[in-house]
Amino acid sequence: MRRRATDFRRPVRKRVPDVLWWALCVAVVLLFIYILTRETQIESIPVLSKRTYKNDRIMEGLNITEEMLSSDSVTRQLNDQISLAKAFVIIAKESNNLQFAWELSAQIRNSQILLSNAATRRSPLTTRESESAIHDMALLLYQAQQLHYDSATMIMRFKAKIQALEEQVSSVNEKSSKYGQIAAEEVPKSLYCLGVRLTTEWFKNLNLQKKSNDNGVLEMKINDQNRYHFCVFSDNIIATSVVVNSTAKSSKNPNMIVFHIVTDKINYAAMKAWFSINNFRGVTVEVQKYEDFTWLNASYVPVLKQLQDSEIQSYYFSGNSDDGKTPIKFRNPKYLAMLNHLRFYIPEVFPALKKIVFLDDDVVVQKDLSDLFLLDLNGNVNGAVETCMETFHRYHKYLNYSHPLIRAHFDPDACGWAFGMNVFDLVEWRKKNVTGIYHYWQEKNVDRTLWKLGTLPPGLLTFYGLTEPLDPLWHVLGFGYTNVDPQLIERGAVLHFNGNSKPWLKIGIEKYKPIWEKHIDYSHPLLQQCNFH
Repeated sequence: MRRRATDFRRPVRKRVPDVLWWALCVAVVLLFIYILTRETQIESIPVLSKRTYKNDRIMEGLNITEEMLSSDSVTRQLNDQISLAKAFVIIAKESNNLQFAWELSAQIRNSQILLSNAATRRSPLTTRESESAIHDMALLLYQAQQLHYDSATMIMRFKAKIQALEEQVSSVNEKSSKYGQIAAEEVPKSLYCLGVRLTTEWFKNLNLQKKSNDNGVLEMKINDQNRYHFCVFSDNIIATSVVVNSTAKSSKNPNMIVFHIVTDKINYAAMKAWFSINNFRGVTVEVQKYEDFTWLNASYVPVLKQLQDSEIQSYYFSGNSDDGKTPIKFRNPKYLAMLNHLRFYIPEVFPALKKIVFLDDDVVVQKDLSDLFLLDLNGNVNGAVETCMETFHRYHKYLNYSHPLIRAHFDPDACGWAFGMNVFDLVEWRKKNVTGIYHYWQEKNVDRTLWKLGTLPPGLLTFYGLTEPLDPLWHVLGFGYTNVDPQLIERGAVLHFNGNSKPWLKIGIEKYKPIWEKHIDYSHPLLQQCNFH
C-alpha cells in the first residue's frame, strides 16, 4: 500500500481518557452541592432558634401549655366554650333573657372551676372529668344559636341600639345646653339679697346720699385726662366690685385710677350704696344709670328701635317661634340688653375723655394696667388681643359668609379679637364715626341674616381695619369654659371668665374660683347677712 507524503499526514493528538473527564465533572458537582448544603444549614440554625424562642414567648405570655396545643385538648375546648358563652351572656342580657343569661353564667363558673383545679394540681384535664361540663355547655351554646344569637342578627340589634343611644345622647346634650344657659342667666339668691339690702340702705341713709352727691372733687377727677380711666357696664354688684378691687390691688398708684360704672335704674341705688360704703384703696368711682342718657332713644339706637318690633319681641321673649329650631343661646334676650350694646357708645357716654380702657364685669386684674394708656395704637381705634391662634376664632366662624354683603367687605380668614379688655382711642373713634359704622351694620342685620349671637360679631364688623393687636398676656381668656395654661395664668394681666361658668355661680369651674374670690371680703356684714361664702 502506498504511503502518503509526510506533509499530508494528520498530526498525532494526545487525548485524556473520557473516564477521567467525567470523574472530574462529577467531583466538582458534588463539591458544589456539599458547600451549598452547609451554608443552608448554617443559615437555618438561628432562624429555627429564633422561631422557637418566639413561640416560647407567645406560649408564656398567653399561658399556653403543651397539652392545649394537642389536637384533642379538652382544656382548649373548655376555654373556647367559655369565651363564646361569655359573649352570649351579654347578648342574652341585651335581649332581656335573664334566665338564660344566668344559666350560661352558672355553667361558665363550673367550667372555670374545672380549669382552676387542673392548674392547681399541675396536671392536664382528662376527657372523663371534663366530659359532663363540655356536654352541658354545648347544649347551652346550641340553645343560644336556636335563639338567633348569631353574629348577623346581633349586629343588626347592636346597630339599632347604637342609633337609639345616639338619639338619647343628642337629646341629653340639647337639654344640658338649655339648662346650662338657664343656670348661667340665673341671679343667685345671695346677690339678689345684697341688692335689696343695699337699696334699702341707700334710701334710708340720707348721709350716704349726701356724701355721694358731694360732686365737687369727683367731677374734677372724672374729667382729668392725666388719670387712668376705666369703664364697666354691669348690673352685677359683686362682679363689678371684684373688677375695681383687683385693679386697685394690682395698681402701683391706685389714687390715679378712675372707674366709670354704668348700670340700670334697678341696680343704680344698690351700686351707689356699695361704692359709697366701701373704700377701694383711693380709687375714684363714678356710678351712672343709662336711663339718664337723653341721647339713648329709639330714633338714634337701632337696638332700641328693634325692641319695639313685634317680631323681634316674639323671637327673643315668647320662646315659641320657629319650633325651637334656633338654639336657646341665640335667643337670649340679654343680647338686646342696652348694657351689652353700650360699649358701642363710649364716646357719647364719656364726652370729655380721650382714652379709656373697657373691662367686662367677669374679669380679674392681676397686673398694673397703667402701661395700657401709653400704648401707641398707630391711628387705630381699638386695642385688643387677637384670638385667631386657632382657626375657630376667625371671621368666618362668627359671620354669615353666604350673605353677599359679608362676602364683599370682610376677609373670612381675618383674625378675630376679644371684647373684655379693650383700649379705646376716643379721639380717633369720633373722627372716624365708629358708632355710625355700628349703626349701619345693626340696621342691615334686622332680619338676623348677617350674624345671630351677641355683641362680638357687630364689633368685628365695626372695628374691621381699626383694631391694633396687643400682646396676648394683656388679656387671657377661657376661665369660664376650659382649661387654661398655668403659665398664662401666672403671667396674664387680665384674666377673663368668659363662658357660662361664671365664678359667682354654682356652675363655676371650682379650680378657678379662688382667683376671683380672693378679691371679696366675706367678713363684710352685708355679705354675711346675705349668706355669701
